[in-house]
Amino acid sequence: MIELKESPVIQSLTDCIGHTPLLRLNRLFPGDQVQVYGKLEFMNPGGSMKDRSARFILEEAIRTGAIHQDSHIIESTSGNLGIALAMMGRIYGLEVTCVVDPNISQTNLKIMRQMGANIEMVTAKDEHGGYLNTRIATVKQLLRTIPHGYWINQYANEYNWKAHYYGAGEEIAKQMDQLDILVAGISTSGSIMGTSRRLREKFPRLKVIGVDAVGSVIFGGPKGKRELPGIGASRVPELLNREEIDRVIHVNDYESAMACREMVRTEGIFAGGSSGSVVAAIQKLLPELRGTVRIATLLPDRGDRYMDLVYDDEWLSSVKERVSKEC
Repeated sequence: MIELKESPVIQSLTDCIGHTPLLRLNRLFPGDQVQVYGKLEFMNPGGSMKDRSARFILEEAIRTGAIHQDSHIIESTSGNLGIALAMMGRIYGLEVTCVVDPNISQTNLKIMRQMGANIEMVTAKDEHGGYLNTRIATVKQLLRTIPHGYWINQYANEYNWKAHYYGAGEEIAKQMDQLDILVAGISTSGSIMGTSRRLREKFPRLKVIGVDAVGSVIFGGPKGKRELPGIGASRVPELLNREEIDRVIHVNDYESAMACREMVRTEGIFAGGSSGSVVAAIQKLLPELRGTVRIATLLPDRGDRYMDLVYDDEWLSSVKERVSKEC
């Protein structure tokens, strides 16, 4: 019989953000030599670790007076941060506009709209054949036309990495007595920078391994087609300090999707594409490891937002074909 623990009544959904479980992935990575622990960030109320960023950035901006009751929050986003900002906008009574492009998943788009976000869809590609620069240009245009507009600017906002320093980083430091490696995906780089900086204070010899998408240019690789949101980028984020990352492992869309499906089969974890990316990276790392090694990783979001991507058989087949041609 399961014993139910009493929990206090909360006054705001913001109180549910953070304090996520750290799960030993002993079915996916059996044995005692390599111990892998996943931080279940998809258990945040908005469904992703971006809840931490949205809450910290907005609350710090409110505290300093940069945001007030008449402020209109604007951000370029492919999904999770937009959903988190829309949720926080509901709680704090703030208008939110998300600038998106045609690559956004229809699920994410519907959630943002239901959460009350205004949607600005860009359709023109930029000089690199993508949409990022077009989205940023649209954000800047909106700032000129919307009264009291406030740009979150997640790629350069210092509160982004601090959200994870005081969030997942602080929590893992309390949850673990020994840690050898942190493996985390990179997009804005806020989560890997913030989490690793806090963990290195407790574990000075910690190795930090970043996981990037094939086709991302963050670490100088050639730009290519990427279909999974939440990992990789078409430009180098201002928050990134490459010297703090010991190694980078690149993972393609197919490898990420297969690792997602393996997580479901072995652990019952229904996670999103970037979670599959970090698991695939750890699997590539395994042959090199010697002795007892403890690895922590971040599992950023839920799988229900990837039903038309990772968990769609036709999509998986097309990605497998594309990746095999590229190789």
